[in-house]
Amino acid sequence: MFYNIETDRLLLKNIDNGDREFIFSQFSDDDINKHLFDAEPLKDLSGADEIIDFYLKTEPRLQHRWVIQDKAHGVKMGTCGFHCWSIKDSKVEIGYDLKKEFWGNGYMYESLNHIIEFSKKNMKVKVINACIYIDNTRSISLVEKLGFILTGSKHEIFRGVEYLHNIYSLNLK
Repeated sequence: MFYNIETDRLLLKNIDNGDREFIFSQFSDDDINKHLFDAEPLKDLSGADEIIDFYLKTEPRLQHRWVIQDKAHGVKMGTCGFHCWSIKDSKVEIGYDLKKEFWGNGYMYESLNHIIEFSKKNMKVKVINACIYIDNTRSISLVEKLGFILTGSKHEIFRGVEYLHNIYSLNLK
């Protein structure tokens, strides 16, 4: 069901075992992990293997991840995808991350526009949610630019501390 997606500047490539070093680099990076309150930064390649295995479970699965690559140079820049897909409720949660050196160039906006369209067409999703830490202003700005609206909030507990997250939703009906 999930396939590679090309945009004007990017290739959204299905994650695979060949992305092991990149996934380790991505999720051991302090800039990437600053606003992720769901897992410790990776400390070794086995953590990257676990992430890849999670997204490579046999279809049908309730999650998927693409690696974002610059088409011109083949440079891997980040990831984006879905998790917590409720087929019954036609809802999914979106997740994304981008190396700091690529921030501010519209790459994530371009990527998310395409996977949002993918979710509507191929997954029959009617609502996409994004759970964002309240101090992650760049991410909040991005989802608002994509048309998401604030619909609620919840606390995420990480390392015994509560962190307030806002829920932003995009209605695709």
